[in-house]
Amino acid sequence: MNPDQAPDLLKLSAKLDRFFTLAAGKIADLDRTWDASRGTPVFTVEGKYTTRGWTEWTQGFQYGCAILQYDATDEDEFLELGRKRTVQRMAPHVSHIGVHDHGFNNVSTYGNLRRLILEGRIDAGEWQMRFYEMALKASGAVQASRWTDLTGGAGGGFVHSFNGPHSLFSDTIRSMRSLVVAHELGHVLMGENDQPINLLARAVQHAITTAKFNVYYGEGRDAYDPPAESGRVVHESIFNTHDGNYRCPSTQQGYSPFSTWTRGLAWILCGFAEQLEYLEACKPDLSALTPTLSVSEASGLDDVKSIYRRAAVATAEWYLTHSFTDGMVYWDAGAPGIPSNVDYAGSASDPYNDHEPIDSSAAAIAAQGFWRLGQLLNNDTYRRAALLIADTLFSEPYLSTDPAHQGLILHSIYHQPRGWDHIPADQKVPCGESSQWGDYHAMELAVLLHRVANNQPGMTFFDRPA
Repeated sequence: MNPDQAPDLLKLSAKLDRFFTLAAGKIADLDRTWDASRGTPVFTVEGKYTTRGWTEWTQGFQYGCAILQYDATDEDEFLELGRKRTVQRMAPHVSHIGVHDHGFNNVSTYGNLRRLILEGRIDAGEWQMRFYEMALKASGAVQASRWTDLTGGAGGGFVHSFNGPHSLFSDTIRSMRSLVVAHELGHVLMGENDQPINLLARAVQHAITTAKFNVYYGEGRDAYDPPAESGRVVHESIFNTHDGNYRCPSTQQGYSPFSTWTRGLAWILCGFAEQLEYLEACKPDLSALTPTLSVSEASGLDDVKSIYRRAAVATAEWYLTHSFTDGMVYWDAGAPGIPSNVDYAGSASDPYNDHEPIDSSAAAIAAQGFWRLGQLLNNDTYRRAALLIADTLFSEPYLSTDPAHQGLILHSIYHQPRGWDHIPADQKVPCGESSQWGDYHAMELAVLLHRVANNQPGMTFFDRPA
């Protein structure tokens, strides 16, 4: 990537305005045409959203987009749409014990609505606020209950993926928002014999375990961990649930356990940046957690911040060197069709190439991580990287300008190994389609930058201290 090519934020503002104009029509059209009895819209095929049975992890993105559209434009119809659909359809996600996706579904809906009330943007009574807060408390506790204890083995623990108690996904770092929000609201998970379980402790333990096993730092942990690959991310780590020991890297949506699935890396970059942002802003007291954290090689707030910072910076630096000049990335950096002479530093991406698909959703997620990390570390290269990616996403050929296409951001990839993504008749690799997570994270990025450009308060998942 070449962050020096990034426009300044004010020059990007016109593209943000155009993006929100396009979003208005597409959000309304999807709500009007989607048959809820089919399940949840996941990704587009020939420009129309369709479902894909695997897990219901995208419904919060659909309604979260409407809420974010209101955030950016004050168009009341989108507030009413997002609020109404949240009440109608999101309750099962609050109590869902079988997934690792609570942050995606519930922070995107109940969390955004609560944030807007606190900002004075929604005229709501006390009980509406309590309704959202009860949902967030329950969601954080339910998510924390999906726990694999590594005491006696690798140490610490983690919230396991839908694959089962052996499985630690990189994606799940963004669901730690649910645990942190519930903790900040004063909630705990009640366990056997009425034992209260601290939600922040579980969020921190999960993050430390993720940073230790899912992120590589060029230290020779395996044959594919040279210094040049520092920041490599594995989608999944596998543990022996009998003794708590680490076994091996794995992947579900990437090419191999020894290459980087770029959306997985983007989850890490964004997730650790926002968790670090929370620690820096709120300075939670971790002293009571010291006995718990000590098994995870941390003894206090400074140690935890250092672990988070290391993971975020390593993945940011990896992304900078493995992305094209416009900030876009292949779906997996080790995908077999990538030309051996690929020149990331000397060329822009081509989503219509014949080799391997570009994944714009990875870029949308990573851009938010770059911005938040850049603000935290006062690193202008990271801020410019975010602006460069935003400039690319909010321009053709990545911006979906055709009103007949229901997606917002084109060239998103869901599951390349399973062959789920649509390949147009005149193309050799998937391209031209959108996804709910790509559209939602582009919306989050656009709203975040729109607020900064208009000197409005920053957008965080937690309440900033007064």
